[in-house]
Amino acid sequence: MTSFRPSPGTAGGHRQTVLGYFFRRRLRWTVPAEDLVVEAGPDVSLLLRASWQPGPRQDRPALVLVHGLGGADAAGYVVATGALAWQRGWHVLRMNMRGAGDGARVCARLYNAGLDGDLLAVLERVAGQVSRLAVAGFSLGGNLALLALARGGPRLPRALSAVAAVSPPLDLAACADALERPANLPYQWYFMRNLRRAYRERQALRPDLYAPGRERGPRTVREYDDVITAPYGGHASAAEYYARSSAGPRLAAIDRPALVLAAADDPMVPIDSVVRWPLPASGCVRVEVTPSGGHVGFAAPCAAPGRFWAAERVVGFLSDGMLPGTAS
Repeated sequence: MTSFRPSPGTAGGHRQTVLGYFFRRRLRWTVPAEDLVVEAGPDVSLLLRASWQPGPRQDRPALVLVHGLGGADAAGYVVATGALAWQRGWHVLRMNMRGAGDGARVCARLYNAGLDGDLLAVLERVAGQVSRLAVAGFSLGGNLALLALARGGPRLPRALSAVAAVSPPLDLAACADALERPANLPYQWYFMRNLRRAYRERQALRPDLYAPGRERGPRTVREYDDVITAPYGGHASAAEYYARSSAGPRLAAIDRPALVLAAADDPMVPIDSVVRWPLPASGCVRVEVTPSGGHVGFAAPCAAPGRFWAAERVVGFLSDGMLPGTAS
């Protein structure tokens, strides 16, 4: 496994973020997959795209992939990581958070960064079919994965061996602030366009749950969280939602191997919001910071499709955390 070495002229937070999208925008999942619907609670169903290796399922480890804000199972970074894991012998299960992507067909609800119970329901379902299991989450999905690991307690399956989080917003408030910097206006615009569209789609499908027109007022992610995410997620305000749903203050409670992979030049996740948290004395949580890489960028020549170096690092780390005999 080589260290992260971007090609000449490609370093820099914004450049890496954009190149990551550019290199992976046309990746498609080509391995056969079956749709699994996981019941996570009353009126909450999650769509999981499962690709199983040939032979007895207990003989191979399974990797659950969790997308970020505005993503779904078809996101380029999910496809790149899943393809590499598949090549190395893993079962691959691409999770859609509530209502994301095609998941809106089975549950037209809003997801957020604090719904770790949804991921736990997925892990319980997958653990019933395999003996070894790991999770990789990206951006918002990385925060969710670490939150589930920290708060899951007895619900965490014994089969869960390790978790990796790429560019996770461990302090949601700090990341909302970062998005409001002038240089980050394009990202703010991109997220808001997707959030407004997603709200309108869910409101049309579930007018009994969501009031019409609420998406018209907010101009920033923080305002959207204050007006929509927080109240529909059971929180009094965006500030309360961020405090309850940020994984950073809870990292010390983790008791299984976890990798936090971040870039010092991530334009959306300030590096201080990643490295300042107390970690378990056991050393089971490893925080790795590269000088460059942007936000879920990590674009460099490597074994993974779409030049996604982070996928290579994540699959290597998770393979090391497995019991003897797994893929590597």
